[in-house]
Amino acid sequence: MKAMTASIALALFGLVGMGGQVQAHSMDEHAQHARQAADTRQEGTQVSFADVSLLDQNGKPVRLSQDLVRDRIVVMGFIYTSCTTVCPLVSSIMSKVQQQLGGRVGDDVQLVSISIDPQRDDPPRLLGYAKKFQSGPGWSWLTGSPQAINDTLKGLGTWTADYRNHPPLILVGDGRSDHWTRFYGFTDPALLVKRVQELGAARVHARHTAVAQGEQP
Repeated sequence: MKAMTASIALALFGLVGMGGQVQAHSMDEHAQHARQAADTRQEGTQVSFADVSLLDQNGKPVRLSQDLVRDRIVVMGFIYTSCTTVCPLVSSIMSKVQQQLGGRVGDDVQLVSISIDPQRDDPPRLLGYAKKFQSGPGWSWLTGSPQAINDTLKGLGTWTADYRNHPPLILVGDGRSDHWTRFYGFTDPALLVKRVQELGAARVHARHTAVAQGEQP
């Protein structure tokens, strides 16, 4: 099954590289990314948010925890715009999540994509890239100084020494907690939506429990 998934992933990588985009990866890198994509799994993790200033796709300074995560439910991916393999597919997965969640994105749900190549991915470049995938509000694309990005990625447990070989990875979590879920590989968007719904249901349950116990919701 994994061999079949890897073959499909390789075919998808080939399609992504067509249409005028430059193939920036060798066949060995394509094969490695296909193996990573076939390794679809999830695990619990603990995250922390570096107190650093980043820039969104409109050039607005933001702090990830204070301005975007806060008390929202968050779906977070990691990309770089010159990537022709995993990044467009990860962004496509998140785009489907946005479509399936509808108006919740921008309300109680926030989507975040962080560039892992901040030296090239300035806000205008991210804005052009975002337009290929984003279909509404509530999705922020972030870059910043190399140090700020490194600190951010290390806090999230997603830093890698060679950004070109980063694995496909999406984080989902509740901003009120530091315990999140990592989804590796090309995750079915329905699984990400399900996790968002579970977190939302847990909030409702906690609120009802607090009311029943006479506490402030």
